[in-house]
Amino acid sequence: MPIILQNLLIVILAGWMAWDNGSGVQLIGQWPVCVALVMGLITGDFHSAMIIGGTLQLMSMGIAALGGASIPEYGVATIVSIFLAARTGVNTGEAIAVGLPVGMLTLQLDVLVKYFNTFTAHWEQSLLHAKKFRQMEGVYLLSILIWMLKYVIPMAAVMAFGPSLINAVTKFVPTWFTLGLQVAGNMLPVLGVAILLHYMPVKKYLTFLISGFVLSAYLNLPILGVALLGGAAAYFIYQKGVEKLNQPIFAGTIEQGDDFDE
Repeated sequence: MPIILQNLLIVILAGWMAWDNGSGVQLIGQWPVCVALVMGLITGDFHSAMIIGGTLQLMSMGIAALGGASIPEYGVATIVSIFLAARTGVNTGEAIAVGLPVGMLTLQLDVLVKYFNTFTAHWEQSLLHAKKFRQMEGVYLLSILIWMLKYVIPMAAVMAFGPSLINAVTKFVPTWFTLGLQVAGNMLPVLGVAILLHYMPVKKYLTFLISGFVLSAYLNLPILGVALLGGAAAYFIYQKGVEKLNQPIFAGTIEQGDDFDE
């Protein structure tokens, strides 16, 4: 695929992430694995794309933008990391270590866009009270287009300066520095898993956590096999929960605790 066409499709993908979330369609959203799949189609490097997507997916699973909070843009980090890995030839660890800060910087644009959307929200409200519904829909679409810019602008900058800048840096920086970036990039999934476990009822289901670790680390069971066993265990617990709910509740019986009381 020609480079110009690749660049155009990558910019469109960056903008689509915002449109997808803002319009309610949610085909790929901002999930790194979904974004990585599309980036693999564009760049032709599925291996690196899915490794990067899976790594950043682990990082993002424990983080959510609750109450309008701004969080790192892992979708942007995924696109940038895969783009740099495909264009510069750096390993996935280095690509993630460079792409993730871009996602962190995009977070600042998120704050600015939300300020602007506060203005458009009041504009839409005034049009609603005036029963100007077509104009209200137009302002809503305008807010999504502005939202798209927070992804399109960083990606355009990366495509303009990223590959040449990364290639220039890798020629001059010492090996120990690039090795440090690789190690840091490989450690990031562990951080993501740790954040995710912080929000989960680990104490209550510690047996399953240890079992999964043993199956993967010591018995070398493929991740798909571990996931299937985890799904079976989750379904078993679900069935037990349903049976418990269907049991008659006698007077004086008090249910205590839940999965998230730790």
